[in-house]
Amino acid sequence: MTPPARVLVVGASASGLATVEALRRKGYTGEITMLGDEPHAPYDRPPLSKQVLSGAWEPARASLRAQEALAALDARFIFGDPAIALNPVTRTVRTRSGRGLRAEAIVIATGVRPRTLPGQTGLTGAHVLRTLDDALALRQDLLACSRLVVVGEGVLGAEIAATARTLGVDVTMTGPQPAPMALQVGSLVSGLLGELHGERGVRLRLGVGVVGLVDDGGRVVGVRLATGEVLPADVAVVAIGGSPATEWLVDSGLRLENGVVCDSRCRAAEGIYAVGDVARWYHERLGRLIRLENRTNAMEQAAAVADVILGEDRPYEPVPYFWTDQFDAKIQVHGVLSAGAEVHIVDGDVSARRFVARYHSEGVVTGVLGWNMPKQSRLRRQEVLGSLDAFASMQ
Repeated sequence: MTPPARVLVVGASASGLATVEALRRKGYTGEITMLGDEPHAPYDRPPLSKQVLSGAWEPARASLRAQEALAALDARFIFGDPAIALNPVTRTVRTRSGRGLRAEAIVIATGVRPRTLPGQTGLTGAHVLRTLDDALALRQDLLACSRLVVVGEGVLGAEIAATARTLGVDVTMTGPQPAPMALQVGSLVSGLLGELHGERGVRLRLGVGVVGLVDDGGRVVGVRLATGEVLPADVAVVAIGGSPATEWLVDSGLRLENGVVCDSRCRAAEGIYAVGDVARWYHERLGRLIRLENRTNAMEQAAAVADVILGEDRPYEPVPYFWTDQFDAKIQVHGVLSAGAEVHIVDGDVSARRFVARYHSEGVVTGVLGWNMPKQSRLRRQEVLGSLDAFASMQ
């Protein structure tokens, strides 16, 4: 197979940059263009809710590569010009400024957009956290506020709550689940996270839905719960997940269902690929379509797509992985922590908050979780890898 003469990467994200770097590392010498909707060069998102939000890092430190490293990639970088349409037949992307960019291979790496509550847009003191500019705007408000309400008890909401408490802000976390990250890690670990947040001063108002934000003269003053109760707030952060950024693809003819739907090679159509948070691909060993929103997948999937573009025919079938840091807890998750799974502590001690938990469903190991035991949990990843096929038969 002859490599394409031109590759266009749409999305100046971690997965987009990793695709460019993987192509060059593997010897690709053709033309590469990266198109991004933000004015910034590619940066890392995980530090936004922690190091950047807390002020421990200057914003520039979140940049993924120095300008010299980007220049060494011999690629054309276009920032601040969003893609608005794709013609997969001619493989042409149109941008807001009127550009028409053509390539023999196009990689979609546009990520997700944060969901919002009704009436949130334009409301002073109401935030989401996805971009670098989001993080800087939220930090500025946190430094001047006294009461923050975090709407959302998932990974991002829990990280924001933890960071805000380290800044001395009065924090309340709310959402429909009974404990932080209950959907991601199950009742045992989410209960421990709830205890940790409570000990550090986060008020937990969980197990209840949120109706919307309350404003006074265009500024947020509270969060209204489904019970009718209003949680007072000077600042509110809505962290209720994201929707794949595919609105620019609605007329493309690509299959768009909770992301860009791809085959096991992350191919959405001939010459069209997707990577990172926006990609929903067929995982052959799991036997189903999956979409992963985490930094590790962004890097691994980008390398896999680079291989396919250069002629290799190999499915992408990783063991899912994510991590989170909250206060002094460092949690790593390998595999799938199924709802209703049996949980066994196989290393360490829960009371010491240093342990590894193994998750079983119908006798099959589906995942492992490490709490302040990264090396031990990584070693047990092999148990998950060995059971992927058996896990697929249960779906």
